[in-house]
Amino acid sequence: MARWRPPAEHSTALITREGHARLKHELDDLWRVRRPEVVKALAAAAAEGDRSENAEYIYRKKQLGEIDRRVRYLSKRLPLLHVIETTPSDPRSVFFGAWVEVENVANGELARYRIVGPDETDAKLGHISIDSPLARAMLKRRIDDEFEAMLPAGPQRYAIVEVAYRPPAEE
Repeated sequence: MARWRPPAEHSTALITREGHARLKHELDDLWRVRRPEVVKALAAAAAEGDRSENAEYIYRKKQLGEIDRRVRYLSKRLPLLHVIETTPSDPRSVFFGAWVEVENVANGELARYRIVGPDETDAKLGHISIDSPLARAMLKRRIDDEFEAMLPAGPQRYAIVEVAYRPPAEE
């Protein structure tokens, strides 16, 4: 019996070229490398006998389900994604794909974010979804503009310090 899940909210179907390549590579790796390995291990575990008490069999069956779920999602999602490769006509304004440095007006802290599609967010890299409250508040703003974003911690005021459409130079 499957567990019912409410339908996910529709997310923006935009992605960068790098993000699209990463997702295609992930799908290929899951389908051609990881899934065959898990199927082979599952068959070996099933050959051991009583499946109800076979931890290896139960684990591999669950792992195969997770891989199949991700493959199904990527197979449906990739054709829907629109790859954005152009830079806007006004490079001083914030649009999809921009690297944006913002300053928290209250405490002066600087942070750098890249606005990307919801399928390629990565907090460690500073990649935030275009659907996030912070990115929505930044869109179409220009350098030196101040804006307010409603974040989980409450409203925060920021000022845009820099906008770039190429990765910033490593310091």
